[in-house]
Amino acid sequence: MPSTNSFNTLSTLNVNGRQFRYFALNGGELASRPDIARLPMTTKILLENLLRHEDGVSCSRDDIEALVASAGCGSEQEIAYHPARVLMQDFTGVPAVVDLAAMRDALVKRGVDPEKINPLSKVDLVIDHSLSIDKFASGSAFEENVAIEMQRNHERYQFLKWGQGAFDNFSVVPPGTGICHQVNLEYLAKVTWSQSIDGEAYAYPDTLVGTDSHTTMINGLGVLGWGVGGIEAEAAMLGQPISMLIPDVVGFELSGQLREGITATDLVLRVVQMLRKHGVVGKFVEFYGSGLDQLPLADRATIANMAPEYGATCGFFPVDAQTIRYLHLSGREQDEVELVEAYSKAQGMWRDEHYQVPDFAAALHLDLSTVEPNLAGPKRPQDRVPVTGLKTATDDFLGLAGKAELLDTEYPLAGGELAGEELAMHHGDVVIAAITSCTNTSNPAVMLAAGLVAEKALAKGLQRKPWVKSSLAPGSRVVTDYLQQAGLQEPLDTLGFNLVGYGCTTCIGNSGPLPQVVEDNVTANDLVVCSVLSGNRNFEGRIHPLVQANWLASPPLVVAYALAGTTRIDLSRDALGKDSDGQPVYLRDIWPTNAEITDLMQIIDNAMFKKEYSEVFKGDDTWRAIDSGSSATYAFGDDSTYIQLPPFFEKQYRGKSTNITKAPVLALLGDSVTTDHISPAGAIPSDSPAAQFLRDKGVADADFNSYGSRRGNHQIMMRGTFGNIRIRNEMTPGVEGGYTRLCGETDPMFIYDAAMAYQSRNIDTVVIAGKEYGTGSSRDWAAKGTLLLGVRAVIVESFERIHRSNLVGMGVLPLQFLPGETRKTLSLTGDEQFDITGLDGQLVPKQQLAATVHYPSGEQRRITLQLRLDTAVEVEYYRAGGVLSYVLDRIVANA
Repeated sequence: MPSTNSFNTLSTLNVNGRQFRYFALNGGELASRPDIARLPMTTKILLENLLRHEDGVSCSRDDIEALVASAGCGSEQEIAYHPARVLMQDFTGVPAVVDLAAMRDALVKRGVDPEKINPLSKVDLVIDHSLSIDKFASGSAFEENVAIEMQRNHERYQFLKWGQGAFDNFSVVPPGTGICHQVNLEYLAKVTWSQSIDGEAYAYPDTLVGTDSHTTMINGLGVLGWGVGGIEAEAAMLGQPISMLIPDVVGFELSGQLREGITATDLVLRVVQMLRKHGVVGKFVEFYGSGLDQLPLADRATIANMAPEYGATCGFFPVDAQTIRYLHLSGREQDEVELVEAYSKAQGMWRDEHYQVPDFAAALHLDLSTVEPNLAGPKRPQDRVPVTGLKTATDDFLGLAGKAELLDTEYPLAGGELAGEELAMHHGDVVIAAITSCTNTSNPAVMLAAGLVAEKALAKGLQRKPWVKSSLAPGSRVVTDYLQQAGLQEPLDTLGFNLVGYGCTTCIGNSGPLPQVVEDNVTANDLVVCSVLSGNRNFEGRIHPLVQANWLASPPLVVAYALAGTTRIDLSRDALGKDSDGQPVYLRDIWPTNAEITDLMQIIDNAMFKKEYSEVFKGDDTWRAIDSGSSATYAFGDDSTYIQLPPFFEKQYRGKSTNITKAPVLALLGDSVTTDHISPAGAIPSDSPAAQFLRDKGVADADFNSYGSRRGNHQIMMRGTFGNIRIRNEMTPGVEGGYTRLCGETDPMFIYDAAMAYQSRNIDTVVIAGKEYGTGSSRDWAAKGTLLLGVRAVIVESFERIHRSNLVGMGVLPLQFLPGETRKTLSLTGDEQFDITGLDGQLVPKQQLAATVHYPSGEQRRITLQLRLDTAVEVEYYRAGGVLSYVLDRIVANA
């Protein structure tokens, strides 16, 4: 541990006879500083991190003083943060390991030992994003889906097993175990980390970054962590600190208690709406108040999980008695739990009745008793709709879709799986009802509630509507244990919510095909249909290509809407159906009481967790049989359609110090363009450039798999960039999907084809967009694909945090219009060309750059753009052509 310890804070902590060295926030020169006690808990964790890594170079005494002086408010002071570990899932993990393998390949070509590329921090990769719901509503759905997953992804899994053997500090949790966030919450996280260094035990906060934006779920356990792009995670793995500005910390006070029948999902959707309205992009959010006293750890994790949806870097809950209870419940070792409590109290990181409200940059308040049943949608998680207002919201959406005159029209189903039944669908019907992992399945209360709703519905004689594709994909095997022990898996099965697997399914777009008769009906009649899912993302085109309206809801509400079969219903007053006596059945008749749920939760004990995590890295027979080899470098094969050597280290993609001249616009986009719009993760459309590439390689349409599963192949991913079926390029009005025009021409063409045409003429391009560009998942391919399409700069009104960082990490220039200036005030049509100057000189973080817009009329307009290279380190990364090239150059220079 290289700290120069200039504040003399290194101290000793005794925990039941065990000695730990630690950097005390109330020790040495800091002991007499009253401002330390008033710092937010998250700032204290950052402070300890700086004290521990103070070296006079990447972290100086001035950095530490600046952080203390910030008092919860952000500043332009750059600090270097060193997370203890890195968490990955396979969609983002595969390309990260591909990049590391490519870096080793590049070192061999330069005559340097390839094993100089190795993770220096602990890295866990959980395979959880590759499961697709091909089979559902049957007792064999789980086994069949797993078999399909292993067959489809054999090559990817073989590659990950190679990585596990080739790299130090790198572990893989096999498929079929659970989602990364829940495995992290239930098993991987320590809260307080301990490490032996030079024969002495050191204790410090467990911190991490993850390649999934919902890494923030672990904030519910008092662990500081957030999502970063795969590029930034790779840099952290290789020992590079996370360069960041001191953040604002926004306090969020919770008081009171949730009313009868209100779920954690209802609460989090209210929190998302409040914080998104307040504006917390790039900020830390820290929860406090008397409402935390009775707020279970699982509810906290639900709120923390959705930090990306409210825009914050993290949504943190301090360590307290609830944290300790959960650590015992989830089977952590007694000595680990004792260290957490002792360390947190010694550092002033413990919340109890003596908790002093810190200094925050701003604060919000919510009385938990005012929360009502909610959903969110149809396109954004921050658009909260009360259950009582869903029918109106759906009708409004159908009106915008041009279906206002067709709301009561029946569209009969014919043939297929539903043959013999006289059934008809309507606009607004639910075709997907998914209890999907991530947000809710860490929460026993809502999962048991879903089971109770199913049990009570069956007792009343209700059934799921036949056109609804239903699924249950828990976040871990522990969920199955307690559902079975409670006797609730059987009623869920009877309603069609059979176990389909353990993984991130519907929420990531792995919802699988609709029943053919339903798909045919939707397609033939241009039906606007809906999904209801217990996930956290509902962006356009993400859940299923044929489903235009997507509603986030609690697991018990997912069951209820599967029974109703439509979103054109007010569940507070409209009947779900009729019982066996022909009497109407309402939601209130089958909704469980809090007491019923609480009684059932007593069955959950730490034996369940210990059993399920005793062999967490073992995997099934198919996984163990995969032969991965043992070479230090990976043998990339030209014929592979899953894993290819990426070209990021080739000369044309290295840092460019030249000005941008006469760059045409590749895409002209609006507000809230998500990373799903830029780089979709779901199904590969049959008429796309990626599909044509796969066919040319001899891959059958049925084996296309998804964009997410193909992220190890840059040829697929660059063809899919800006390829979302719902993206709208203002250069091609009236045309939806990944299309554009060449500058000065009129015919629409695929964005990929236009990009290749420009590259063949050595012409750089730019992308123009509105506010909140890059919202959503921490998807590194949204930046990688942008680079490979030849885009030099992205010019927008505002960026979401992770995507801006990813663009920097790939050497793409992020620029913002100055306030009051937009693509609309500039009257841009996409036929303009851009000059951007000042790039060949000494760049300064956040400086302003001169630009010229060349209009097709011959008019020129000079504008000023804000450079969004926010720190000096980011300038260095950009100059090098991205962070990976920067690290590679340093390794070669020091070899």
